[in-house]
Amino acid sequence: MIWREPGTVYRAPNIVERDHYRGGELLVWAGIETNGQTDLYVFAGSSVTAIRCRDEILHPLAWLFIAAMGTDAIFMDDNTRSHRARFVRSYLESETIPQMAWSAR
Repeated sequence: MIWREPGTVYRAPNIVERDHYRGGELLVWAGIETNGQTDLYVFAGSSVTAIRCRDEILHPLAWLFIAAMGTDAIFMDDNTRSHRARFVRSYLESETIPQMAWSAR
C-alpha cells in the first residue's frame, strides 16, 4: 500500500497509466532453470489452445530446453485446464519427457 497525503490521490503524478486489451488476452510463458531462466514468449491477441501450446511452446522451446538439460530435467506444467493437461501430458509422454506429479486438488 502506498501512503499519500489526503486529497492528492487524483493528482497527475499519482495516476498510473494502464493499457487495456479490450477483451483480448495476453499470456506470457517463461521457463525457470537452476542457473537462470528462458526467454519470455508472448501470446498476444488470441486464445492459447492446447495445440497452439504444443506447436509454439512445447516442441520448439520446452522440448529443446529439456533435451539440453539431460536426465536431470523435470517439466512442471501448472495452471492448466484439465483437457489441456491431458493433451500436454500425452505429448510429453510420447517425447519421453519426465513430469512433476501433482496431487488432485
